[in-house]
Amino acid sequence: MTSLMGMSWNAGLMPYGLRWRKHRRAIHQYFNIEVVQSYQPLQLSKARVLLHRLRDNPSDFMRSIHFAIGAGIIELVYGHPVKDVDNKYLVIARNSSTAASEGLLPGAFFVDFLPILRYVPTWFPGAVFKRKAAEWRAVFDQMLYVPFNDVKADLDGGKSNTSIMAQMLAEASYLEGRADEEDMEVARNISAVAYGAGADTTYSTMQTFFLAMVLHPEVQKKAQAELATVVGPSRLPDFADRDSLPYINAIVKECARWIPVVPLGVPHATSADDEYEGYFIPKGAVVMANQWAILHDPEDYPEPELFKPERFLKDGKLDPDVRDPSTIAFGFGRRICPGRHLSDASVFINVASILHVFDMKPAVDEYGTPKLPEARATSGFFSYPYPFECDVKARSASAQGLLNEMQ
Repeated sequence: MTSLMGMSWNAGLMPYGLRWRKHRRAIHQYFNIEVVQSYQPLQLSKARVLLHRLRDNPSDFMRSIHFAIGAGIIELVYGHPVKDVDNKYLVIARNSSTAASEGLLPGAFFVDFLPILRYVPTWFPGAVFKRKAAEWRAVFDQMLYVPFNDVKADLDGGKSNTSIMAQMLAEASYLEGRADEEDMEVARNISAVAYGAGADTTYSTMQTFFLAMVLHPEVQKKAQAELATVVGPSRLPDFADRDSLPYINAIVKECARWIPVVPLGVPHATSADDEYEGYFIPKGAVVMANQWAILHDPEDYPEPELFKPERFLKDGKLDPDVRDPSTIAFGFGRRICPGRHLSDASVFINVASILHVFDMKPAVDEYGTPKLPEARATSGFFSYPYPFECDVKARSASAQGLLNEMQ
C-alpha cells in the first residue's frame, strides 16, 4: 500500500542506501538535540497561544491542541504563520493523518499479503484498496508540494523566510539559481515528514495527557504543587525550569508509555536471513515491534495499565534504572524517530504551562454527575484516546491573572 499511495519520498519507509542516508543526514542536521534547543522560543510562544485558546474556548480543547501544535510545526518548517484552525496547511495535515492511520496499518489490505494484486484494474470488483490508495496519494501529494511551493514562491518574490525549508533551499544553492535537484527533493521530502508526522504524534500525546489528568486528579495535584514550589505564582514555566521539575518530566514519560502513538511501530523488513531465540526469520520478512506490549511489560513497568508517573522517580529525582519509554515509543536503532527531541520539548512545555494555570476535570451531566471517560485508544497506524469531554478552568485568581497578562 505504501508504494500505491506514492510514499517513496518518506524517509521512514525508504530502504537503506545512499538516498536514505542523505535524507537521514539532513533530518539530523535540523532536528538533533542541540539544534532543537534553538526552537524553544517558538515552542514557548505556541504554548502561550494554547493557553489563550483554552482560556477563551475551554470546551474545544481538542481543536485548540491540534491548532497550537500544528501551527508551531508549520511555522518552524515552512515559516508560514497560522492564525485559525481551518488554515489550509492544518486541513492538509488532518487529511494526511487520517490517510496515514488507515493506509499504513500493517496487514489492513490484502495487497500487502499478495503484492501481485497491485496490478488489478481500479474498476475490478474488490479493488477498493486501489481507489483508496489513489485518493490518499492525492492527499500526500498536497502535503508534499503545497507548502513547499509556497515557500519557493516567497523566496522567488524576495519575501523574507527563515524557516527550516528556506535554510535547506539556501544550502541547495536555490537562491543563487544553481539549485541541485536532488538536494531540493531531500528538502521537500523531510519537511513533509516533519510537517505531517511531527504535528500528529505530538497532538496524540497531548490528548493522552488531558485524558490522564481527567482520570487522575491526584497526579494533577502533585504536579501543580511542584510547579508552585519551583515556578511560583508570579510567572509561567519556561524551559529553564525543566531540570527542577522531575514530576512534570515523569508525566511526560508516562504519557508516552501509557498510550503509545504508534502502538505497533513502523514495520521493518529483514535485509538478510536471521535467527532470533531459535526462530528463523527469512530475508524480506516483515517484522513488527509491538511497542504497546513492550511499554506495558509488567517486568519493566509494574501495573502497566495504571497511569503512574511515580514509577519513573526515586528520592525525588528521575530514576535512571527505569527504562525510558522514549527508547521504545520513538522506534529503534537507525530507524528511531529523528524528531523525538522536538516532540519531547513540545510536550514538556505545554504540559507544564497548562498544569500551572488550569484544572482539568471531568465534564458533568445535567444532574451534576461527573462523566468519566474510558481509558481506551483507537486502532490504526496512529492511536489516539477516544474523544471525551473535559472541563478546563483557571485554577485560581493568580492563575487567571497570569492568563490575563498574556494579552
